[in-house]
Amino acid sequence: MCGIAGIYHLNNKITISKEILLRMIGMIKHRGPDQHGIYLDDNVGLAGARLSIIDLVSGAQPVHNEDNSLWIVYNGEIFNYPQLRIELMQKGHNFYTESDTEVMLHLYEEYGKDCLNLINGQFAFAIWDVKKKELFLARDRFGIRPLYYTIADNTLIFASEIKAIFINRQVSREIDPIAMEQIFTFWTTLSPGTAFKNIYELPPGYYMKTSRGKIDLKKYWDIPFYPRSEQFDTEPAEISEQIRELMLDAVRIRLRSDVPVGCYLSGGLDSSAVASLVVKNYNREVKTFGIRFEQKNFDEGQYQNQMVSWLKTDHSEINTTNDKIGKFLPDCLWHCEKPVLRTAPVPLFLLSELVNQNGLKVVLTGEGADEVFGGYDIFKESKIRRFCARYPCSQKRAGLFSRLYPYISDNPRLGYSLQSFFARGLDQVEDPVFSHLIRWVNTSRIRTFFSQELHHAIGNYNAFEQVRENLPPDYKKWDSLAIAQYLEMTIFLSNYLLSSQGDRVAMAHSVEIRLPFLDPRVIEFMAHVPAKWKILGINEKHILKKTFENILPLEIAHRPKHPYRAPIKQSLLNNRTIDFTREMLSESSLKKSGLFDSNKVLKLLYKLNSTDISNEVDNMALVGILSSQLIYQKFVESFSARSDYLTFKNLVVIDNRKKALQYT
Repeated sequence: MCGIAGIYHLNNKITISKEILLRMIGMIKHRGPDQHGIYLDDNVGLAGARLSIIDLVSGAQPVHNEDNSLWIVYNGEIFNYPQLRIELMQKGHNFYTESDTEVMLHLYEEYGKDCLNLINGQFAFAIWDVKKKELFLARDRFGIRPLYYTIADNTLIFASEIKAIFINRQVSREIDPIAMEQIFTFWTTLSPGTAFKNIYELPPGYYMKTSRGKIDLKKYWDIPFYPRSEQFDTEPAEISEQIRELMLDAVRIRLRSDVPVGCYLSGGLDSSAVASLVVKNYNREVKTFGIRFEQKNFDEGQYQNQMVSWLKTDHSEINTTNDKIGKFLPDCLWHCEKPVLRTAPVPLFLLSELVNQNGLKVVLTGEGADEVFGGYDIFKESKIRRFCARYPCSQKRAGLFSRLYPYISDNPRLGYSLQSFFARGLDQVEDPVFSHLIRWVNTSRIRTFFSQELHHAIGNYNAFEQVRENLPPDYKKWDSLAIAQYLEMTIFLSNYLLSSQGDRVAMAHSVEIRLPFLDPRVIEFMAHVPAKWKILGINEKHILKKTFENILPLEIAHRPKHPYRAPIKQSLLNNRTIDFTREMLSESSLKKSGLFDSNKVLKLLYKLNSTDISNEVDNMALVGILSSQLIYQKFVESFSARSDYLTFKNLVVIDNRKKALQYT
């Protein structure tokens, strides 16, 4: 895995300096500490920072084809590259490395943009065509690997992380008011927006082609779902068997590496299934890694211990105390590059450091299973609420919510409150965002802390309407669960889980995550599975539990979903962190950013300090406001590079303007 960056002058042959490219990759060399390289041509410059995983010896970037007419900088892995390499060799392509990067380049040379449909992988890359004077950028289907860009002074500037773009002086650094509206509603920005004005992400499943001053941006893939008439009528046992075979191969190809591969192990169904497939079929010596919390309601230690004993893995764990979460939030946000409404990214940031300290560069994770197989409470809530809308007088309503959240049966007041909450909006079942609307509206309550200036800048923008407009044309043919899954995958998964809790916190410590549940073959297969087998009654991930119940302890296989969370108030307002939090949320600090109403924030702090109990909205408000202030401070007010960012390892410089190959 790597970091990439580049500059392309759209119309003019303006000299691009080697120094600016080095500064750009210097900002993201945590993504690739093993080797660095740049390529210079008349009006383009490419840069890469390489984390060596496949072909440790000869895979230095940038990589070229046989006649030096194509050059690539690449961030990612092609898991089916051995088969593709053989096919390309049969077509006459010659290789000088053993890397999957070169396979990607020749694949593009052979098929052009259509090569993207042949890849099973996770990637973001840039290819320069010397003859056509054409730049091609592309990103994987789910956006597992990041790629950002902006256009300034008629120049396209792109990079794996926004901080590398900001190193260019002509790029302004401003918080985008629309992004704040989105983050404080959906937990994240909506693609292609980012937290910053005029900085965009190349959306998942898209490519960009630039030539002769024109930019062509197109989607090559979208998440598939099918109407009931095109879904399987197969029995669950046969479906489970096919899923097991698909997952077995998805894990197998993601173990392809010239360095050791470990596994994250939380004790939940998803990570336990992945680790079990590895141990029982491929590597009994695999190292596993887990997170522990000091508070019992967040900790899954007993289930981790059970799985470690079951699999007999070499296990390491990080104890993420509340103090640590508060202490490392600023460092974590430097890598996330956007405000967050949860502290959950911080423990994962610390976990990747543990992986790095154990000498590993690659881990398999269980992300994606909840979205693909129907694992989230929001899916079940929507199902129950649709039932309530159809049968408003049913006596089963209270019982259904009690089964969904068993703890409410012991607290009648809480139970009544929860039922009242879910009873809202039952007249909106025809709204395509019905499944998420009640949650989004609840989250958006924290927008009351916005300053008048921010409200004014947002104006009449409607975030919900943008989501509706982004739905694919044929969504009306899908069942209600499929629509909810699509929303969850395109917003929460791609823009939050795979970013702030995925690539960004892992690559902060030079660790690549690989996600077998997001294998495109698994996605395509599950798109044909009826909703009733994903959620049977209100039993989430029914078909996935059936798939793995024979290779896992039954307690793990049929364990109810335990949402991954981290303490917020306890981490940000404890004895060691409260002074820092107060300083960042002081009236003077809030006035500098202009994002929040200082009087309302002061009242929030007083409220949280005055009681031991805090509700979800107040917790989200606290971390959302604090993280926004930190993003403003780090990227707008006092943006700077780290002290060692201009030291490089195994630096290769190719200057095609002088027809000379230089090694430094």
